Amino acid sequence: MFECQQIVIKTDKDTEAIIEYLCRESNNLYNCAVYYARQIWFKTKKIVTGFDLTAAMKTNRHFNAGYASSMQQTCINAGEAFKSFRQLLAKSKAGDLIQNPKAPNYRKTGGLFTVTYPKRWLKVKNGLIRFPLGNQVKAWFGIREFFLPVPANLDWSIVKEVRLLPRNGCFYAEFVYSTEIVQTQLDPSNALGLDPGLNNWLTCVSNIGTSFIVDGKHLKSLNQWYNKQISTMKDAKPQGFWSRTLADITEKRNRQMRDAVNKAARIVISHCLENNIGTIVFEWNVGQKDSINLGSKTNQKFVSVPTAKLKTRISQLCEQYGIRFEETEESYTSKSSYLDNDELPKYGEKPNEWKPSGKRVKRGLYRTAKFSYVNADCNGAAKCDSFSLN
Repeated sequence: MFECQQIVIKTDKDTEAIIEYLCRESNNLYNCAVYYARQIWFKTKKIVTGFDLTAAMKTNRHFNAGYASSMQQTCINAGEAFKSFRQLLAKSKAGDLIQNPKAPNYRKTGGLFTVTYPKRWLKVKNGLIRFPLGNQVKAWFGIREFFLPVPANLDWSIVKEVRLLPRNGCFYAEFVYSTEIVQTQLDPSNALGLDPGLNNWLTCVSNIGTSFIVDGKHLKSLNQWYNKQISTMKDAKPQGFWSRTLADITEKRNRQMRDAVNKAARIVISHCLENNIGTIVFEWNVGQKDSINLGSKTNQKFVSVPTAKLKTRISQLCEQYGIRFEETEESYTSKSSYLDNDELPKYGEKPNEWKPSGKRVKRGLYRTAKFSYVNADCNGAAKCDSFSLN
């Protein structure tokens, strides 16, 4: 299992210029590889691999503009995009996709793309990582290497590769490292149901009598302030307007979202470890981010909250700690009553005679058949919890 740690690169202007040059050449090489792969696909309907692209691009001037092993990773990234395209084609033929997939497209001309260095080509000396640049760069510019510090809280021996990431006017060094599976003896019959929302980002109810809520109001507030700033700065500006200030604001917002995702996921996993819960059930509807219709204002609030990333992060931590992760749809969890043991039909398969025992009387409040009142999100989390274990 692999994890990654990102740090902002703060270095001198010369080193930053070298990193920017590498990222720009990586972007150009990616576009060349995509062009080659697209032409092969259009003419022969064959999908090439990353290794095929590496062999085809070895004489490309952008390939030779950086370190060979690093540029090879860029070609492999392009190959991974076409590998995903092939998988989507298979799903489309099987009727599992509504829309027909399109071949991967090009990145923005003149943009920046990730540069990846496998660890075997990196050396550490006096706390600094040496990044080689290759013979061509040495011949052109008289530079053969640059250096970046090793993070103080990272064990270099477990690092697998280092990626240089351009994002919103900043450069990040991403250290990819392996993590060991934590051996736990948790009871899989103990389950925790997670119901995602907006004000209550996660409503969590278990079948052993524990429950808690991960608050989402602060996250919603951060997003509202971000959207207000962006709207004010783009007012009366031409379409597509962007500036360094907008990039800084966006990067700050993205860091806040990543921090919130990691903290919320850790809260959920810690609760499971402390209470011997071996199963997590996450309510999720396919397309609920891009197909939801709650009104323009609520849509903006809901879609900008990174719930999908939170689900992915919880799934990753479940794999690390040996917790079973289940994903179930929440089509009728807001209507059916947990306390009345209502059956929970799948979306599109609801029988004509099916009726819920209770009723959602208002936002956040559910009334059961016996006129008991419970929190609507707790009812939904508990209902999906019991449904998935049956």
